[in-house]
Amino acid sequence: MDPHVTEWLNLAVRWVHMITGIAWIGASFYFVWLENNLDRRSPKEGLSGDLWAIHGGGIYHLEKYKLAPPQMPETLHWFKWEAYFTWISGVTLLAVVYYLNAELYLIAPGSGLSPATAIAIGVGSLIAGWFIYDFLCDSALGKKPLLLGVLLFVLIIFAAWAFTLVFSGRGAFIHVGALIGTIMVGNVFRTIMPAQRGLVSAIEENRQPDPALPAKALLRSRHNNYFTLPVLFIMISNHFPSTYGSEFNWAILAAIAALSILVRHYFNTRHDGQKFAWALPAAAVGMIALAFVSAPKSAEVSQGAAAGKAAVPVFAEVSDVISKRCTVCHSESPSSEMFKTAPGGVMFDSPEQIKILAPQIFAQSVASNAMPLGNITGMTPEERNMLRDWIQQGAELH
Repeated sequence: MDPHVTEWLNLAVRWVHMITGIAWIGASFYFVWLENNLDRRSPKEGLSGDLWAIHGGGIYHLEKYKLAPPQMPETLHWFKWEAYFTWISGVTLLAVVYYLNAELYLIAPGSGLSPATAIAIGVGSLIAGWFIYDFLCDSALGKKPLLLGVLLFVLIIFAAWAFTLVFSGRGAFIHVGALIGTIMVGNVFRTIMPAQRGLVSAIEENRQPDPALPAKALLRSRHNNYFTLPVLFIMISNHFPSTYGSEFNWAILAAIAALSILVRHYFNTRHDGQKFAWALPAAAVGMIALAFVSAPKSAEVSQGAAAGKAAVPVFAEVSDVISKRCTVCHSESPSSEMFKTAPGGVMFDSPEQIKILAPQIFAQSVASNAMPLGNITGMTPEERNMLRDWIQQGAELH
């Protein structure tokens, strides 16, 4: 497909994904906040609580019924399409970015997978993941939410580790996000919405609602709530190669997910007091610790470089590596058919550009193997070491 068309298709779908995702997550966060802040002292008959709020120059009064009003209103607002379109646009984006360019973005260099096989693994994992999750929730574990939550976390991190064996770091991370997103929208479509429709139908038909469906919906809704922050991190993670490009990328993802869940738990429970107030500073310390432990080790310069300044790679050698391995894409006029313009606006056409961008080169091609994408140009370990030695010795242009 023409790179210009691919870029604009990527932009259009990503924009839709972002808009619908904000709508879904915003509604989810709002209703959790609303539930947690209801005034439950001496509610009116039939109510479980109410809340007064001011926003945008207006004062609002919201009431929550224990079950439903005596008569259903003519207009009842449902919240489902935000979830559906977030997932549809997300899967479309997955296909546009990772499946149409599987060799570039999806497949781990040297894995030997064909694009068709890699895509089959990706799609199959999403389908299998939903059915495994659904089975566990409907099993006896559904009565033990804490144990179920811990098991789900372990299984998702296991999936993240397994993905890193066959996919690139970015490909692995995005498939964890797609797996969680599929579970979340499956919860809405298969459990939460049927429970709500069943409740409304029972009230309209003047019969007792089945309590089992709302109970299942509450469990799934709680899972969706705790899944949200890890998914948001994954959505932005492709900008940070020190996470997905690390040798221990799956462990970094596990740690960030755990910290995100901890933060979400604080916000979910703060209406009951500040007993989890420690969660926020703990998460901050955890992120600082992650930044420290994930920092690239300051590798010793090569033996030749250590012997004296003269052994440091001269810029002509470095420039030759960058010309062969990097400027295929990162140039004002890329020679690669996959790009019409330099990705991210990063260009290595002049010595000055290369020197200024030396820290980025180190982060992307030395500290991690994030670049070249899919190692499509075949950068060798020796060439990465050459770049390392040159940068560590001052990135001189001579």
